Amino acid sequence: MTARNSIIPVFVPHLGCPNDCVFCNQRRISGHIEPATAQTVKNAIEEAAALTPSGTKRQLAFYGGSFTAIPEAQQLELFEAAQPYLAEGVISSVRLSTRPDAIDAAVLKRLKKYGVAVVELGAQSMCDQVLELSGRGHDSAAVENASKLIKAAGLDLILQMMTGLPGDTDESCIESAKKIIALEPDGVRIYPTVIVRDTVLCDMWRTGTYREHTVEDAVRICAKIVPLFNEAGIPIIRMGLNPTEELSGGDALGGAYHPALGELVFSRIMLQKARELLAEVKPESRVVLGVSRSDVSKMIGQHRCNVKALMSELSLAELKIHEASVKSGEIRIVSLD
Repeated sequence: MTARNSIIPVFVPHLGCPNDCVFCNQRRISGHIEPATAQTVKNAIEEAAALTPSGTKRQLAFYGGSFTAIPEAQQLELFEAAQPYLAEGVISSVRLSTRPDAIDAAVLKRLKKYGVAVVELGAQSMCDQVLELSGRGHDSAAVENASKLIKAAGLDLILQMMTGLPGDTDESCIESAKKIIALEPDGVRIYPTVIVRDTVLCDMWRTGTYREHTVEDAVRICAKIVPLFNEAGIPIIRMGLNPTEELSGGDALGGAYHPALGELVFSRIMLQKARELLAEVKPESRVVLGVSRSDVSKMIGQHRCNVKALMSELSLAELKIHEASVKSGEIRIVSLD
């Protein structure tokens, strides 16, 4: 039997970050404000160990986006707290998220010493103009350099990208995705921009210097870039911010915040595939499409939006979606009259 996997998150919000990116307010995004301590690490691990079955493969995760930029003494405090649990096999490894400009050979040597197996880099964009307008404080070359160093050190590399940042276009997002693919990460996270309360981006939006990246904008562009990652065999770990009490309670003032954004994107991709498949179907036809069990709801669409769109665009008399013996993501015409 394959061991279950479990992530034990410890948030290190804003600590060590030399920049205030226009979109960022880690406290409101993560729901955490207190700095992590050795006791925070111990409590998180022991709580997870008590709640998960024996044999679970647990990984401690330091999130917050700038771990290797916090003072080294604080890094060591957090790492040291995890060492007994690593030695005893309570946790299998450590992962962390950080900035591209906070990675070098010395840093990676320290990470490997303390059991880090995965490094997530906040690339956000591979367009230098977008990075500058977003206040990132680094360029795309820093992402490329850090990515190569991480892979050369034998660590897994996860890259995060955003869509809808200041200066972004569909074309720049697609180009960023292609450049990220070229770096051969072990996975990616895609975070369409959300306008969070008490951020520079919020001020820009209110003054009209930033145009909101809506849920529809995010679905449209993600439906273009997700297939690129799929074709390259790069897993997409997540799309969209994790819903939190703070964001759902009013701190997300606008932008692409939706608790089921990934589902909307995959539904749009299924719609695009169905359009291509049915392009030559005559008006007033009666069609039954077959998809895998996991894809039935995606093909139908939220509030039957995909079925309605296809019937309207193609002037179909009837369109039904049935479960069929096909691979996930595939669509087959079961019957056509």
